[in-house]
Amino acid sequence: MPANNTRSYPNSQPTPRSQNLEDIAAKAGVSRSTVSRVINNEPHVSEKTRHKVLAVIQAEGFTPNPAARALVTQRTQVIGVVIPQVPLILFEDAYYFPTLLQGISRVTNARDYSMLLWLGQADGDEERFYNRIISNRLMDGVIIASAGENYPLIDHFLRVQTPFVLVERPARRHDQNRISYVTIDNIAAAREAVTHLIRLGHTRIGTITGNLAIADGIDRLEGYKQALYAAHLPVDNRLIAVGNFTYHSGYEGAQKLLAQVGDHQSGKALDAIFVASDIMARGVVEALQEAGLNVPDDIALVSFDDLPTAQQVRPPLTSVHHPVEEKGAHAADILIDLIEADDPVPQQIMLPTELIIRQSCGEY
Repeated sequence: MPANNTRSYPNSQPTPRSQNLEDIAAKAGVSRSTVSRVINNEPHVSEKTRHKVLAVIQAEGFTPNPAARALVTQRTQVIGVVIPQVPLILFEDAYYFPTLLQGISRVTNARDYSMLLWLGQADGDEERFYNRIISNRLMDGVIIASAGENYPLIDHFLRVQTPFVLVERPARRHDQNRISYVTIDNIAAAREAVTHLIRLGHTRIGTITGNLAIADGIDRLEGYKQALYAAHLPVDNRLIAVGNFTYHSGYEGAQKLLAQVGDHQSGKALDAIFVASDIMARGVVEALQEAGLNVPDDIALVSFDDLPTAQQVRPPLTSVHHPVEEKGAHAADILIDLIEADDPVPQQIMLPTELIIRQSCGEY
C-alpha cells in the first residue's frame, strides 16, 4: 500500500474559489449590473436588494477588482500628496510633516482611499518632477502642502479642473474662491504671540522668519510687524533674520541677531525673539546658550506650532498651538468630497490656534 504523503493542517481552511460579479449575481438572484450598482453605491437599487447583495458579498468574502471598479467609477481611490520640500527639510523636524501625513492617512483609511506621496528633491529637475505628477494617471485628486507662492501645479490643476486642496492659504494672485484649502490665521496668531511679549515689557523684539517663499512664512512675519505697529514700536530690519523652518536657520538667525543688536551693555540690545517654528527655536536656544545668554532671563522666546518639540526644549517653549494633524485630516476629507461630488464646490476652512504659555518667555 503506497505511503500517504498528505499532511494534515487542522487549523487551515480551504481556499475559496475565485468569485466574480456573475457568481455574486447568481447567488443573490439578481443581475450582474445590479451587483455593480451596489458595489459602486449607486442609486436606483432598493434597500432590500442592496442588503441581499451585500450579504452575499460578505458571506463569499468577495473583493471587487480595483481595475474593473475604476473603469466603472472613473476613480482609482488614490489621492496624491505633494510636498515640494526636499526630504532633508521634510524629516529634520520629526513632527510637523509626519503629523500632517498622519491626519491625511487617518481619513484616507477611513474612507477606503490610498495615498501616493510625492517629495521634492534638492538636486532634482523641478520641471521633470512637475511633469511626472501631471502625467500620473493613478490619482483622483491631490493635496499640496507648503507650496511656494508661484507653485506651477496650482495653475495647472485649476486649468484642467483636477480636484486639489492646499494646506495653507493660496497665493494672493489667485482667486481664492476657486481653491479649496485648510489653514490657520497665521497673521493673527503671530500678532498674538508678539503682543504677549510686548505685554511682558519687551520692546526690542527680534524675529527669525520661516521660508518667505510660502504663505506661512510670509504671514507670520506680517503678524510680527502688525504687533509692533499696534504698540507704536518701530520695525527695525536689524531685528529681522530670514530663516527657512530648519534648525540650522534658527541657529544662524540667532547668531545674526546677536551680532547686529546683541550688545547688552548699551541698553538697546535684543530682549526677546519670536521664532516662526519650534524646530527653529531649538537652534535659537543653542546659539543663545553658546553666547552665554539665558532664556528667559536675558532673552525671552516665543515660537510657533506647539508640537512635541516645544516641550522637549529647555526651558519649554511658549508656542502657538497649530492643529497640524487636524489640518491634514480636513484636507483629505475635503478632497475626497470634491472627488465624489457630482457638482464639486470649493471649500475653505480656517482652524483655530491658541498661544500656550510656558517658561521660555518668563511668565508661567
